[in-house]
Amino acid sequence: MTNTDGLTGLLDWLQVGLDDPETSATELAARAHLSRFHFDRLIAAATGEPPGALRRRLLLERAAHRLTTSDRTVLDIAVEAGYGSHEAFTRAFLRAYGVTPTGVRRRRPLTFRELELPCPSGVHFQPPGGLRLPATHEETPMNVLQHLVDHHVDTRTAIIDRAATLDDEVLDRPVTVSVETIDDRPTLRSLINAMVTQEEHWLSALRGGAWPDESDRSISGLAARHESPGRDYRAFVAHTLAAGTLADTFVDTTCAPPTTHTLGGTIGHVITFAAVRRTLAIGALHTAGITDLGAGDPRPFLDAKAGATTG
Repeated sequence: MTNTDGLTGLLDWLQVGLDDPETSATELAARAHLSRFHFDRLIAAATGEPPGALRRRLLLERAAHRLTTSDRTVLDIAVEAGYGSHEAFTRAFLRAYGVTPTGVRRRRPLTFRELELPCPSGVHFQPPGGLRLPATHEETPMNVLQHLVDHHVDTRTAIIDRAATLDDEVLDRPVTVSVETIDDRPTLRSLINAMVTQEEHWLSALRGGAWPDESDRSISGLAARHESPGRDYRAFVAHTLAAGTLADTFVDTTCAPPTTHTLGGTIGHVITFAAVRRTLAIGALHTAGITDLGAGDPRPFLDAKAGATTG
């Protein structure tokens, strides 16, 4: 695809058609003020798929997402995807995914991206009800690391710039820990809960879900809550880096209104805010007499991974 703006305009009409699978391709073309022949030709040229095949694939992707994120019946989801019966939907779903609708419901995926079907265009269903176009460039791990460093340097410059407006009394006043922009009156328990919730939250957002249940804040409950999201978030990052999809976007449905983020931006966000909370939590442990974690510096860990001698 070379003209993403033009494609976006055409896909807007296809997206509208997802909510009414009975709408014919001729009607969609008319809404776009194009002849059926011209509409089909433009969509096929831009995406490598005829409009009918493209819409059927997107409807199946949406159905797969609803199967894994809701308790609605398979028949209800089948009808919304344009199928007149449970059997017809199951046959189409099995051909596309190699597993039945109930099968995919039992093995809930890591993210909704694992429900995307192969296609030449990279256009996929985007929860909760939109479409996603592929990124115009590839973001590598090196790019994201450089962006994080650039952000750090630029923010430090901004801090110095703002500090220039203050007098010496303010500049030399002893600093008490201030995290009002992140957490209000943190405790060790609330910091641990915030770090666990952060994992749960972003995995839910990536899956097109809602805000996680953070009611169990007992240490045993926090450990249980962390076990699966910690593993899954680590796997999500590894998969994203391996696939080179850091510049791809997703819609965070846990926000009101839903907000679009890049995968790389999300990883950078989690690293940054987790670092603040992790440092505060380790400090609280140190105050309580638990000092074996040191300062929580990642350098020795990274050095060991690289085979270097730590010191």
